[in-house]
Amino acid sequence: MIRLSVLDQSPIRKGGTASQAVQETIELAKLTDRLGYHRYWVSEHHNILGLAGSSPEVLISHLAGETKGIRMGSGGIMLPNHSSLKVAENFRMLETLFPGRIDLGLGRAPGGDRLTAAILNPSNSFVQNDFIQQLMDLRDFLTDNAEPDSIQEKVKAIPVAETCPELWILTSSGESALIAAHFGMALSFAQFINPTGGYASIQAYKERFQPSEALPIPHASVGIFVLCADTKEKAEELQAVMDRQLLNIEKGISEGILSYEEIKPYVYSDMERVRLLHNRGRMIVGTPDTVKKRILDLTGEYGIDEVVVSTITYDFKDRVRSYELLAEAFELENRL
Repeated sequence: MIRLSVLDQSPIRKGGTASQAVQETIELAKLTDRLGYHRYWVSEHHNILGLAGSSPEVLISHLAGETKGIRMGSGGIMLPNHSSLKVAENFRMLETLFPGRIDLGLGRAPGGDRLTAAILNPSNSFVQNDFIQQLMDLRDFLTDNAEPDSIQEKVKAIPVAETCPELWILTSSGESALIAAHFGMALSFAQFINPTGGYASIQAYKERFQPSEALPIPHASVGIFVLCADTKEKAEELQAVMDRQLLNIEKGISEGILSYEEIKPYVYSDMERVRLLHNRGRMIVGTPDTVKKRILDLTGEYGIDEVVVSTITYDFKDRVRSYELLAEAFELENRL
């Protein structure tokens, strides 16, 4: 059985507002909860005007209160931007409010540009060893495991919770896959960022996985853009919009999601077409039967049982419809 989950970056359409984007996130969380999706992750981005998701720990609290069965979490918290103690306190509070429903997905990218990351945390050295130390500190704060004379023996993350959030490491380069394996944490590969390397990263993670108290066997997922529509023609229109969105991001253009009518007349250069073809590996597009087959092929190739779906469209109704069609195709169990 394949689990389908959601990654939501709270995208803002051109001419729209952050308030509209966040309200759509709330509606989408409630919808996917009813449809039977497994987990709902929100992202941390900074200084990107086309995305409203900057504070996942705040948004998770509201979304968890608006839903009933779906797991809620971060996809992810960019740990170098934060104090390990404060992240532990935030997610212990979430776990206290919503026990057994909280995921803590962790990444080491800035979630934006390095200047912004340096302002968020002036002591950020962007060194991998610092990230590893933060992970060790965070794990110990969350589990109250303390070595004699350690910081965790003297300082406790409050509130002390009876349960611990599910810990995930996010990666797009593959380097953090080995960190996840070492610490016995779950792994999610971001194919929506990097269309290559997913298979090798997940296999290396499985081969080097060291069981932990929280996770005795390896568990991995892959995140990918999915655009599902009733007709092939509609799916191609959604893909055209996503093509342009990804190209704009690569160019540093942050004008929001454009409509199909606005991008339709645009003529791409040869170099832009090369980038478009490359970025097609970051998405799965088509009618329900086509999309289902490609997702099953992907999970079969990677040897995983969970896909984290990110869907970005200009019209929110198209986004809703994509998740509805996908749920129908995989016969998810409705939560009414």
